Amino acid sequence: MTTSLLKVENLQVEFKTRRGQALVLNGVDFELKAGETLCVVGESGCGKSMTALALLGLIPMPPGRVKDGRILFQGEDLLKAAPERMRAVRGNRISMIFQEPMTSLNPVFTVGDQIGESLRLHRGLDKLAARERAIDMLRQVGIPAPERRIDEYPHQLSGGMRQRVMIAIALACEPDILIADEPTTALDVTVQAQIFDLLRALQRDKGTAIVLITHDMGAVAEMADRVIVMYAGRVIEQGTTDEVIADPQHPYTRGLIACLPELGSSQHGERVALQEIAGVVPSIWELGSGCAFRERCPHAHARCAKVPPLVSAHGGPHAAACWLLEESATQEVLAA
Repeated sequence: MTTSLLKVENLQVEFKTRRGQALVLNGVDFELKAGETLCVVGESGCGKSMTALALLGLIPMPPGRVKDGRILFQGEDLLKAAPERMRAVRGNRISMIFQEPMTSLNPVFTVGDQIGESLRLHRGLDKLAARERAIDMLRQVGIPAPERRIDEYPHQLSGGMRQRVMIAIALACEPDILIADEPTTALDVTVQAQIFDLLRALQRDKGTAIVLITHDMGAVAEMADRVIVMYAGRVIEQGTTDEVIADPQHPYTRGLIACLPELGSSQHGERVALQEIAGVVPSIWELGSGCAFRERCPHAHARCAKVPPLVSAHGGPHAAACWLLEESATQEVLAA
């Protein structure tokens, strides 16, 4: 996993509202390598899905716009690409599994027609060849009796099967990058495990890089090679999965991990109360000039309210944006 497929630099997205310009993504930076799984984690409203939409050129303009930054896909800046070029990339080289398959799939077309559409558009297949390929894709994603299911409509399928159809559509053209936005939302735990197993198998067989968007740190521990943690439109921590989970640097990341129920944490049948992060993600208009997490942080002090913290890397690529790290590093230098 050494080849860089995607590099996002200083991505800023803003929306025009009645109250003025709202900066919903503020300086997002990350890199995706060939064949790896990168998890983007954070609570609802942190900017995860907006980042995915920006990668695919799906920010509604107006009222939104990309204010600044670069999205380099194999060296090509997608933010400068013409609409025709983005249509050629989207669904072909970079695909996305959206959060809710029932609203993403067209209810008046069969699943075969919806899988075949991208094959006819991007691969130039005729109707018969696209149908055969669609049947093969349904088989690959584990849908039984694909020859029959291909002529069914979304409402005739279970939630797990609809999600598998979405995966089949996304993978039909064998993309370089698959963006999965909460792919197991509203699915039971058994189907969730099946979907994750399917993504791992397809990645192993096809070499596809995956961007997995989630709020579930359990899914991060299971799926990710590397992790970026987002809060209020910023990347506040990133590193390998082992680094972030074993040694979280940012108080918000520590809070997310502390919310996980641990197997064996209950003894003699006693219930163990789950921890929580007090408060909610602030609105765009409440961020102020300091650290966005300061109102919920148990370690916040005066400096946190005045100046946004810089991203600090200690001992390698594991980096976080917190004034505690700066102060800790300073104390270490003085002690030495």
